[in-house]
Amino acid sequence: MALPLPRLRLSVIRELLSSQAAGGQILMLAAAAAMGIANSSLAEDYFHLLHVDVGRMNLLHWINDALMAVFFLLVGCEIKREFVDGEMATWPRRILHGVAAAAGMAAPALVFLSLNLDAPANLKGWAIPTATDIAFALGVMALLGDRVPASLKLLLTAIAVIDDLGAIVVIAAVYTEGVDLAALAAAVGLCGLLAVLNWRRVQVVWPYLLVGAALWVAVHASGIHATLAGVITALALPIQPSPGVPEIRDSPLLRVEHGIAPWVAFAIVPIFGFANAGVDVRGLSLDAAINPLVMGIAAGLVFGKMIGIFGTIMTLVKLDIVDMPANANGWQIWGLSLLCGIGFTMSLFISALAFGEGSSQEAAAKLGIIAGSVAAALAGVTVLLYCKRGD
Repeated sequence: MALPLPRLRLSVIRELLSSQAAGGQILMLAAAAAMGIANSSLAEDYFHLLHVDVGRMNLLHWINDALMAVFFLLVGCEIKREFVDGEMATWPRRILHGVAAAAGMAAPALVFLSLNLDAPANLKGWAIPTATDIAFALGVMALLGDRVPASLKLLLTAIAVIDDLGAIVVIAAVYTEGVDLAALAAAVGLCGLLAVLNWRRVQVVWPYLLVGAALWVAVHASGIHATLAGVITALALPIQPSPGVPEIRDSPLLRVEHGIAPWVAFAIVPIFGFANAGVDVRGLSLDAAINPLVMGIAAGLVFGKMIGIFGTIMTLVKLDIVDMPANANGWQIWGLSLLCGIGFTMSLFISALAFGEGSSQEAAAKLGIIAGSVAAALAGVTVLLYCKRGD
């Protein structure tokens, strides 16, 4: 019997969908504002502000390293909750979503590499088009109202959660250069302390957050990207499984998730978008706009995501391995796969790690991310708006 794809269930994730969608719409406005300012008479002030030193780092580094650690704390909470007590609580579902998400990461990377084989300096950006911005995608999807069945929103969320997990692995494995062994040893010790807190089932949240803050300092000093401290802290937070019924709200993980979700959706992610989406395209030549780096990222997001996710899900449905999502059809799966090409937040984050903040390659990568994400959003909305409903 075919395994069902995600169906509507009483879950915390459903309560977060509305805030994530609204946050995604605010992110769109923040990104548009950044692009407008970066191409106006205020551009010099905008870029100067981002590089003002605040303590040991400039403002942009604080946003990308510190504020985004809170974003990754939320990502880690979502990943653990979904694996322990959510849509991926069983191995069949983990395999199902894992295959779709893996294909949705592999295909964009292959598209990017195929267009940049003659530009070796660009190859380290292969992971940029593999990401999906869940808030941005849900924000776009929310504009369509009830034309999109709830099952597709949950499917998008499940794929994006595994997508985020893959991105975290890539960041740790690929974009870490030079490790301070003493700081790394301190970080390992703090991870052990988090494990002890979890083992003792400590239900108070503040010890986890206190150790997590110290872990951020140690990881940052070690040379590994400090945002990973947020993920590790989240994975240490206890959660009590409650299969078939709404989640038990007293779990430390759920308290943290509910506490930070609005701040992430309505403040941290829009601030990140405003700080990173500004690209000065005045005087940009056609050759610069269609160089392999820009085209590889844009094509990876639009075509790679579509080929990987749509092709995988429809193949599994045709082989009767899984059922079509409730009240959905193939056209809507196509539209969803296009919306998964909205990379934005995670793609911008990876581009800064791949090419370095402020470099010409990062600017080109940003252009590809914005162009690809906008094209994917428009294409996805067009398909979902005009296709027939599955019900």
